[in-house]
Amino acid sequence: MPSRRTVLAATAGAAATLTLGGTAYADDKKLRSLISRMTLEEKVGQLFVSRVYGHSATAPDQADIDANLEELGVRTAAELIAKYRLGGIIYFAWAHNTRDPHQIAGLSNGIQRASLGLPRGLPMLISTDQEHGIVARVGRPATLFPGAMAIGAGGSGTDARTLGRIAGRELRAMGIRQDYTPVADVNVNPANPVIGVRSFGSDPDAVAALVAAETRGYEASGVAATAKHFPGHGDTEVDSHYGFPTITHTRTQWETLDAPPFRAAIAAGIDSIMTAHILVPALDDSGDPATLSRPILTGILRENLGYDGVVVTDALDMAGVRQKYGDDRVPVLALKAGVDQLLNAPELDIAWNAVLTAVQDGELTEERLDESILRVLRLKAKLGLFDEPYVSDGGVDRTVGVKAHLAAADRVAERTTTLLVNEGGLLPLSHRTHPRLLVVGADPASPSGSTGPPTHVLAAALAELGFTTTALSTGTAPSATTVAGAVAAAGNADAVVVGTYNVSATSTQRTLVQQLLATGKPVVALAIRNPYDVAQLPSVPAYLASYSWTDVELRAAARVIAGRVRPRGKLPVPVQRADDPASVLYPVGHGLSYRT
Repeated sequence: MPSRRTVLAATAGAAATLTLGGTAYADDKKLRSLISRMTLEEKVGQLFVSRVYGHSATAPDQADIDANLEELGVRTAAELIAKYRLGGIIYFAWAHNTRDPHQIAGLSNGIQRASLGLPRGLPMLISTDQEHGIVARVGRPATLFPGAMAIGAGGSGTDARTLGRIAGRELRAMGIRQDYTPVADVNVNPANPVIGVRSFGSDPDAVAALVAAETRGYEASGVAATAKHFPGHGDTEVDSHYGFPTITHTRTQWETLDAPPFRAAIAAGIDSIMTAHILVPALDDSGDPATLSRPILTGILRENLGYDGVVVTDALDMAGVRQKYGDDRVPVLALKAGVDQLLNAPELDIAWNAVLTAVQDGELTEERLDESILRVLRLKAKLGLFDEPYVSDGGVDRTVGVKAHLAAADRVAERTTTLLVNEGGLLPLSHRTHPRLLVVGADPASPSGSTGPPTHVLAAALAELGFTTTALSTGTAPSATTVAGAVAAAGNADAVVVGTYNVSATSTQRTLVQQLLATGKPVVALAIRNPYDVAQLPSVPAYLASYSWTDVELRAAARVIAGRVRPRGKLPVPVQRADDPASVLYPVGHGLSYRT
């Protein structure tokens, strides 16, 4: 492929000097030479990372062609890259980019061919949100690990590094070189609707240690990790996808609560940091979201924290960044604030042309673009994209979802399940004394790539451990008829296992559990998302937390319930009393075990 050889020849010296995880990413002189030969339009494109629909770069399904034409004005990924000279593509399951590992690898190769085949073509930086737990774009048969709060409950830096190393290796085998994780937000607000179990916990130092460990794991795998969401999204009751959150921390509180994980990520060599669409008046009183704030991104992140890696926006189609300015102003203001990559603009044509016009009119200088492009190219060089942008089916087969990786994920998960209550030593259950189990509860939409629904996954896992199980989905808001059906089914069971999901004071999940308790059957509850559920159901004799309802976490919980492994997780967040939120019911570090 002549265009690729041209690129390689131009950067051969830079590529040859690279060492994975090293500090000298490339010979800046050679990268600046590449930049000097780029047209202005090519420079603008290099700053954008866009979605695109379809499983193939050149031959997507007709429905995906139609979606691309409607939203992006092109038919395929290849046409999108040619039109805008993009620097990156982000994969989503809903965009049909991630059907299976071999398809993903083929799509990645097609994207690279499309870009490298252009005049002065550069390799693409392909990214995704593979946090694990409740946010994963690549599902089975790839290896899926517990989410961040579960890892926080395990408290093991070694496990966090293992997650990053294995997850990174699998992503790299499929051509994905930038992962938007770890979440560095400190979840100090139980009502947080957008972070929650995506955070490692509420203790800044503990979160910082795990962020650093996971970052080092990704770095060892050759995939860029991304600490998010700067300057800290952990204390909000508004979801920035749908509104504009305000963080009321003082500057001192920010330094104490929010900054430590980002400082730790930078010290660990984090390759990229994602901005938050949040207002933090103590850091910038202009009313601008952090994504558009020069005092925050340049003054604090660049100058105060000393970070010189890639800064990527959170998705620009989110409400939090669009409420004050139009879609034509947001990308320009983000670049002026200090951003390097503009992620998923809602109207790419508007955003791309707005940046181009801003340079032509003198609002942005070409030198300012060059600064960000150099950072992006340094990262591409560090990740080996100039040397080898392509992946192989053999690499997929040797790496993705192999037995050793799956076993490692199971071992990690076993260290995360947290036993919160165990009155009278109800747990572990024995299939000899309680052979018939009814498994009921909430069945939220399954996280990407899990087999779901969770009641069926949990019932199947318990059946493999010797129990006779019946699964009955009762939903997140069971009706009186549904509750009555569950109570009737409990009559044929020796014990009931109920999965709870974000139980509130008015939730009919409380009614379900209370009526199941009234049957006199032993009831075991498992909080399959937020561990705060236990405060709403204080009468349950045995309560565990899995922090997510992915297969790996539910299987681990089943093994704990059956006594095949002992519970080892410790709460990484405090649980307040439901009737007195100022009082702590279970503190950070609470977690029971079984008597040996």
